[in-house]
Amino acid sequence: MNIEIKTIDQIDRKEWNDLLAHSSTASYFQSPECYDFYQSLSFINPFGYGVSENGKLKGLVIGYIISDGNKIKRFFSRRAIIPGGILFLENISQSATGNLLQTLKEKLNKKVIYIEIRNYNDYTKYKSLFNENNFTYQAHLNFHVPTTSQEAALKNLSTTKRRDMKLSLKEGAEIIEADSREEIAEYYDLLKSLYQTKVKTPLFSVEFFERLVLNSYGKLFLIKYDGQIIGGSVCVGMEKNVLYEWFVCGTDTKFKNIYPSTLATWAAIKYAAENGYRYFDMMGAGKPDESYGVREFKAKFGGELVEYGRFCYVCNTLLYTIGKFGVKVLKHK
Repeated sequence: MNIEIKTIDQIDRKEWNDLLAHSSTASYFQSPECYDFYQSLSFINPFGYGVSENGKLKGLVIGYIISDGNKIKRFFSRRAIIPGGILFLENISQSATGNLLQTLKEKLNKKVIYIEIRNYNDYTKYKSLFNENNFTYQAHLNFHVPTTSQEAALKNLSTTKRRDMKLSLKEGAEIIEADSREEIAEYYDLLKSLYQTKVKTPLFSVEFFERLVLNSYGKLFLIKYDGQIIGGSVCVGMEKNVLYEWFVCGTDTKFKNIYPSTLATWAAIKYAAENGYRYFDMMGAGKPDESYGVREFKAKFGGELVEYGRFCYVCNTLLYTIGKFGVKVLKHK
């Protein structure tokens, strides 16, 4: 058997799309379109590798290297993030899988402190191979909301969410799609405030949202009320398959009987149902052993709770420990 590792530039796009179409672990985040989006951003360094067996592409991984803050903070926050998980063909051999994981470690080892693979599909059958290559599994939850029809999606909402959505529309809130820098900037200010006061983890720069929306890589469903943007949902999709909610926020306590976060998420679910997507992926609901208010919010949209988890490989144990401590301190400020 001839196993060959390829850089992303050596991979034929037609082969790549064919792998995407036939893989049970396919996601938007392992698509050529997503890689092109990563390349358009100035603040991340995208990477990608593939593995072929006897001339056929059997596995592929793309992701990005990112760090935050000033020079010292950037040194301690260097990380490789692989959203979506790795793309595998069903009949990929253990040797080819191992070679791809080994390549990932070798190429990134000196560049980052850790590698984090965020799975949006079920990787149970590959767990032992990841473990053999020193990738540690971390439990992490998510919700998948069926979107076979708008009527079914509406019925799946909890009574309170259905009421909040209808009440918001009745009071004059409206759903629009962002198509200007001004609208994106207004939404970004809301999201940035949320991250600074509650989430307390780094947020992408506004460039991310401008490129995603204005270059048609994704959609931003906005909630407008009384002439101002009060919430929104940022989504990307794998056509006729899955719509992913990357970010969502809203000023939920500012206006009486207006629930922008609920309405924004419903706008995205409704779009998925109207455009032939199988389900709506809420992209994370926290760790199962930790209470998480966001999980309670997301649970009320009628999705299936799944645990696909993450795989983490630590390249530098000392710096990883220091970094984890720093994040903990920031979150408790």
